Amino acid sequence: MADYYQWIKALHVISIIAWMAGMLYLPRLFVYHCAAGKGSVQSETFKVMERRLLKAIINPAMAGAWIFGITMIALNPEMLKGQGWLHAKLTLVLVMSGIHGVLSKHVRLFANDANTKPQKYFRILNEVPTLLMIAIVILVIVRPF
Repeated sequence: MADYYQWIKALHVISIIAWMAGMLYLPRLFVYHCAAGKGSVQSETFKVMERRLLKAIINPAMAGAWIFGITMIALNPEMLKGQGWLHAKLTLVLVMSGIHGVLSKHVRLFANDANTKPQKYFRILNEVPTLLMIAIVILVIVRPF
């Protein structure tokens, strides 16, 4: 399996890119969905878009990111020793996974016409994955500690 480490790493990065694309786009859909009247054609279209984005891209991409990341650690457990940056990164990835859960909840709420949050909430929520991504990339590339 160690011979495939670079392939696993590439698949991890691909998964991260797909996960982040969805995490950045889904809250933006929610912003527009808030403006659509419940039961309108536009609202029903947003429901389909949100569900497909979550089920076909975001969920599989997150699973891939976790599977390939854990596989890399399993193949090289020494990477955990004395690597504060990696521990901080893993913590932020857990937070990102929590945000993923929050977005999943909102997909369900919109699907049931039960959203109670205003556009402003989703505009702010839209920034959280971006800030987490910036911090994670800095930790991985700069390795400040």
